[in-house]
Amino acid sequence: MPDLRTDSRIAPVRLASYDRARDAWPLDPRVVHLNHGSFGAVPTEVVAQQDAWRHEADLNPVGWFPRLGEKVAAARQATAPFVGADPDDLVFVPNASAAATVVFNALRLEQGDEILVTDHGYGAVTMGAARLARRFGARVRTVGIGLLDDAETVLARFAEEIGPRTRLIVVDQITSPTGRGLPTAEITALAHERGARVLVDGAHAPGLIADAAVAGGGDWWFGNLHKWPCAPRGSAVLVTQAADRDELWPLIDSWAATDPYPSRFDTQGTIDATTYLAAPAAIDFVEREFGWQRAREAMTELADEGERIIAESLQHGVDDAVRVELPMPAPSLRLLRLPRGIGRTREEADDLRLRLFDEVGVETAFTSFAGIGYFRLSVHLYTEASDFEAFVERCVPRILALARS
Repeated sequence: MPDLRTDSRIAPVRLASYDRARDAWPLDPRVVHLNHGSFGAVPTEVVAQQDAWRHEADLNPVGWFPRLGEKVAAARQATAPFVGADPDDLVFVPNASAAATVVFNALRLEQGDEILVTDHGYGAVTMGAARLARRFGARVRTVGIGLLDDAETVLARFAEEIGPRTRLIVVDQITSPTGRGLPTAEITALAHERGARVLVDGAHAPGLIADAAVAGGGDWWFGNLHKWPCAPRGSAVLVTQAADRDELWPLIDSWAATDPYPSRFDTQGTIDATTYLAAPAAIDFVEREFGWQRAREAMTELADEGERIIAESLQHGVDDAVRVELPMPAPSLRLLRLPRGIGRTREEADDLRLRLFDEVGVETAFTSFAGIGYFRLSVHLYTEASDFEAFVERCVPRILALARS
């Protein structure tokens, strides 16, 4: 792709219809947006598309809801190729945690069976795995993975930990707290050799990994559409070819309950399914305006630039290297080490995020791993170099002051 730098500073991304990509999103210009990975951001024209669907429903509810399943099925057909899936293998769910819950609700274990999770897993999904284990007198064991372990080392750790009673492995394709990839397809192959099944948490994968469901492997795979694809919040997908997938049920029992998978997920009462219906418009928006492959390249360059600018500013207040050279890095996520004593736990990290938003108007994500605090930078096409510079100006002095105190 062409060089995006102008006078040694990365230039704002230009879209086909916009001189600045930021103009395509209805983001508050008073806020610095450096945390796309948590809740995403929906382009203005996709917001308008969802509003149009809602308006149609409000004009004639009786004409809307009896035919809503047909509309959801059409959106399924349009969305599945984006993650490399067959439409008959894919269902919509409200979010990644809901997808995990759908799978957990369908599984049956025996006393003494075990579920393997990792210490990089998303907390809510890990909690769901623990609840599944408690229902049957099973147990959850955590596979420890070093932050800088490469794919071969990660696979070796699973080879050590999978035991004769291991029935399920829950593993992230891109880890939420640490922003690194894991070799989920290889882990799946290993698990199947040992008689275990795999649930792949691909919450961050759609858009960042081409054909994410295929690349992720797993007996079941799920991913959010409200993150990098920029669909409305409340849209995610679950994909499976498992022989027992007819044991999967929506979280709401509705009139399609007697239908097979996947159509039973298309009708769920009066939920606001416009999040699902607008998802293809979001996917198409990025493809039309920039192209998804090119978008991944541009986001990588933006993330690299942000990492460089922020690390240079933070480094004089941090004893160890601020930049973390992650194995299997995600295109638009970077991890930067904080000064000692800052963000050491999830609670401390969350408090710091809210404090900086309230005090200086910067949307951030802070995380912790092994008792060390990190800033998790996440960008999209609308991110600009001025956002990184604003972080340096507004946030870094406060972070360093907190460390000194």
